[in-house]
Formats: sequence, structure tokens, C-alpha cells
Amino acid sequence: MIASALGLGLSSSLIAAEPVTDVGRWGLLLAIVGGAIRVGTPFLFVSLGECITEKSGRVNLGLEGTLVMGAMTGYAISYQTGSPWIGVFAAAVVGLLLGALHAVICNLPRVNYVAVGISMMLFGMGLAFYLGKPYIQPSAPRLPALELGFWSPIEQVRTALRINALFVVGVALAPLLAWTLKNTRWGLILRLAGESEEAAAAMGYSVPRIRIIATAIGGALAGIGGSYLSLYYPGSWNEQLSSGQGLMAVALVIFARWNPILCLWASLLFGGVGSLGPALQGQNLVSGSARYLWYAAPYILTLVIMILTCSRLRAMVGAPAELSKTQ
Repeated sequence: MIASALGLGLSSSLIAAEPVTDVGRWGLLLAIVGGAIRVGTPFLFVSLGECITEKSGRVNLGLEGTLVMGAMTGYAISYQTGSPWIGVFAAAVVGLLLGALHAVICNLPRVNYVAVGISMMLFGMGLAFYLGKPYIQPSAPRLPALELGFWSPIEQVRTALRINALFVVGVALAPLLAWTLKNTRWGLILRLAGESEEAAAAMGYSVPRIRIIATAIGGALAGIGGSYLSLYYPGSWNEQLSSGQGLMAVALVIFARWNPILCLWASLLFGGVGSLGPALQGQNLVSGSARYLWYAAPYILTLVIMILTCSRLRAMVGAPAELSKTQ
């Protein structure tokens, strides 16, 4: 099924509530809100990671491979150890290593970071598919959910407020990262490297080292986002698990103007758009082949964002100056 391949409609019951019986016309809204949180969480971690990377003056187009590798690693380690949280940690470590590898290669002379990013994406995905074949069928322990809707007797409300702890971590991380970039010495050095490589070097800072650290941290966050996919929603490992979140995160960061707080809201927007198809189907508002058009909504939104931000006046508003240079 196309829905399964997209990774956004594997189980409409996880996003959309049961047909409207208790909350009437609010059922669709609750389904979209719940879906925005569940579908948007991987976008949140990947976009925050890419925001850190791009603040240093580097773009990592290999995050899709990091996301998939993080999903496989998290699931495999959770299955082997019986602890999903150890799986999340392992996914972060793998993402950190892939990010560091990407940065080290990009620091070599006469290397194009776009080509390196595409190569790392294919490498990460291929490695995950090869190593993950034994874990397609086994069932690994999943991350627990926070039942914030326990107080409500209405199933739709409880479903919408069933939130994973990683989402809470991501929500806390966004303002913390924004504050760190603005008010700490580390944030100032990172932004300096992204604005002027020459100025950072003149002040005695190693720009290659800064970018290795930033890209590694960004990769670790992308790995955590991947572990969320396999250990919570949709909660399994297969080769069609990712639906392009890693690549769409680059557009999301541009849309958010390299602002971690806006990355949070943009992630929820992407998640809400991604949940439209299952939510409408769950409320019996669409049926047949028409539902597949709604499953494509996140990709249409990405295309619209890229078109709206491609003009010379808008494309690089708020962007680190080093990103405008040909590398």
C-alpha cells in the first residue's frame, strides 16, 4: 500500500480516533492534533540537528541515511537488550558517528558537501537495510507513552494526548537550544563560524573542529529521531520506515529561518499535514483512492515551501552567511 510506503498511514488508529461518536465535529481536530505530535516528533529532532549543523556553515544532506540507520540501530539494540531507552542511546551514538564522518570528509580539500551528503545518505540507508534484515520480523520493546489524557472518558481525547517522552524532550530542547545559541560562548563561536570562517580563524578558533562537533551533534539528534520511528510510531523496523523526513528537514529549517523555536512549530505543522490523510479516513470523510492525495500532503507542502523561499529576497533571510558560498 502507498500509505505504508509513505510511513504516515501504517496504522490510522494511531493518528485518527474512532469514528465520531463522543466529540462530534471535534473528532477531526483531535485526530490532527494527536497526529501532529506523533508524526512531527521525528521532524523536530532532525530539524533541530540540521539547525545546529547549518549554524556552523555546513549543510548535511545525509540526514535521511542517518535517520534510517538510527531507526534500525535503536530497534536492534532494543530487541537485543530489552530496553528501548538503550536503543535510543545507541541510535544517538550511531548518528553522532555518521555526522562526524560526514564533517571529516567535508573538511578535506576540494570536496563538495552536496555530493558527500548524498553519498552519506545512500551509505546510511544501504548499511541499515543490510544490517537490519534479521530484525524485520522480531518484535522489540517499544518506548512507553505518557497518558496525559487519563482524566478524560472520551477515547479521542485520550488518543490525542497520548504523548511519547521523546516529544517532551524535543519541546524542551528547542528553547534550550535557542537560548544556548544566543547567550553562551559556545553558541557565539558556532554562529561566528557560520557567519565568517575567516573571522573565526582570525580569533584563533578551528573552524573544521567546530563544524565536526556541530555536524556530529546534528547527526546524534537525527539518530534519536530515527529511533522514535522504529520504537514508537509506527513502532516497527522495515525498509520503508522513513518517508523522507531527513530530506524534508532541510526545507523545514529554511522555512523556520534557522530558528530552533520556529523549527518546533514547523515540525508540528508538517506533522499535522502528514496526519490529514489518516485523520480524514478515520473520520470517514474520505475513501477510496482520494485518500492517497492526502497522504502526499507533506511532500506538496515541502514543494510549496521551496518555491516560496527560492527568490533572492527570501531564500537566505536569516541564513548563516557561509551557506551562501559555493563549496
